[in-house]
Order: sequence, then C-alpha cells, then structure tokens
Amino acid sequence: MSVEAAYAEVERITRREARNFAYGIMVLPRPKRRAIAAIYAFARRVDDIADGELSDDEKRERLQQLHAELDASPSDPVLVALADARSQYPIPAGALHDLVDGGLQDTEQRRYADFDELHGYCRRVAGAVGVACIAVYGSEDEARAQSLGVALQLINIIRDVGEDWDLGRVYLPQDELASYGVGEDEIAAGRTTPAWRALMSFQASRARAYLEEGLGLLDSLDGRSAACVGTFAGLYRATLDRIEARGFDVFDGSLRLSPLTKLRIVGAGLLR
Repeated sequence: MSVEAAYAEVERITRREARNFAYGIMVLPRPKRRAIAAIYAFARRVDDIADGELSDDEKRERLQQLHAELDASPSDPVLVALADARSQYPIPAGALHDLVDGGLQDTEQRRYADFDELHGYCRRVAGAVGVACIAVYGSEDEARAQSLGVALQLINIIRDVGEDWDLGRVYLPQDELASYGVGEDEIAAGRTTPAWRALMSFQASRARAYLEEGLGLLDSLDGRSAACVGTFAGLYRATLDRIEARGFDVFDGSLRLSPLTKLRIVGAGLLR
C-alpha cells in the first residue's frame, strides 16, 4: 500500500471513530494533521483489540503482535502511515509501546485498588498518546503532555462508567468507592445517589486539576498546534461540565456534544 493511501485510511478512521479528536486536528496544517491521525488510528487499533470480543489470550496475542510490528517493515495501512509519520517527526517508540502495554493491562486488570494504580494505567493509555503527539506538535514538554493525557482519560472514565461496567471493568479506585460508601451494585443499577454524586464530584475535581496542569503545554506550542490542543481540552471540559450539570448521571449514554457545540469550541481555540 502506498503512503498516500495509508494516510487516507487513517484520516477516514479518525473521521469515522473519533468523538473529539477529529475536531481538534482540523486546525493543523496537513502534514501534522496526517501524522496525528496516524497516531490516533494506532491508538484506536489498540482499543479495538482490548475492548473487542476475542478471548483475553487472543487479545494478548494480537497486542504482542503490535509490539513486534512497530519495529518491522509494515504493510497494514495504519502502520504504514505511522511509520511514515515517525520518519518525519521524532515520535518516541517508547510511547507507542507504552500504549500497547496499556491495552495489555486491560486484558489483565479490571479493578484498581487506589489512584496510584489508576494513574499508572492512565499514563500508559493516554499520557503516552500525549507524549507521541507533542513530537508532532513541536514541544518537548513531556510532563505536561502526560498530565493532559491523564486528564482526558480521567474524564473518559467518568463519562464511560456504564460502558466500562458492561465490559467488566471498574476504573474508579476501590478505596475511593469504599470511602464514599458506593458499592458496585449501584454502578450496575445506574443509581445516582447522593454518595455517588459526592464521589464523582471528587473525581471531576481531580480531572480538572490535571487538565489545568496539562494546559501549561500550550505555552510551548506554535499557534495552530496550541489551537488543536486547546480544542481537545475545551471539548473534554465541556463534556465534564455537562456531566456535572446532570448530577453525574452518566448511565444513559446521552452525554455527547453536538457538532455545533464542537465547532464553537474549535472557533474558540483558533481565537485563543
């Protein structure tokens, strides 16, 4: 497959699958937009394997294959595009391997004892994406890229409690569930009790703290890259605002932002 065809495919994947990503990268110049789409499509591949219907053993085998394919001559369009992006930008191999390790962790761990455990997971599945992307944006601020990635993952965890339950996973730390008196039966039933709202308000406050720390990244970026990252942050912040306004009822799957709201946030990022 040609490089041009591979990039066309990863851009199709991004437009089709990305809930927020596609709106952020539309403000980038074409070379950076294509490279970020390649990173997204690779992350999507990892997620699709980890969240799919294969057995855990089969998932682990597929993910281990991805580890090997990152260091081989690719033929798959996603990996062809990613390889070309890596030839154009200093995308660290370690970040991509960390992302695969996060997918492997999803096949092995379904509960997190405390936030330290969860934070390690978030750094793999989202912080690593941030580190990979800043190589394209043109920044070396890996610490803030990690913080921003963790923030976005924490907001995903808040938003997707019900979906994750259906996959047999509870990412909310077990010690915090116990501290607030929330049992997994309440998650299963989708009950938004006062204890649930208190627990989730705490989760939201922590996500916002990581988001604010991560937004320091914008100071090290050029204007269009900063607009892209600011758009991601704005979209996730708006999602969190919407969740809070609904009293943390995240169980009916109607928390997506409208296209018009997303376009307004893109415009705000460009005017920053």
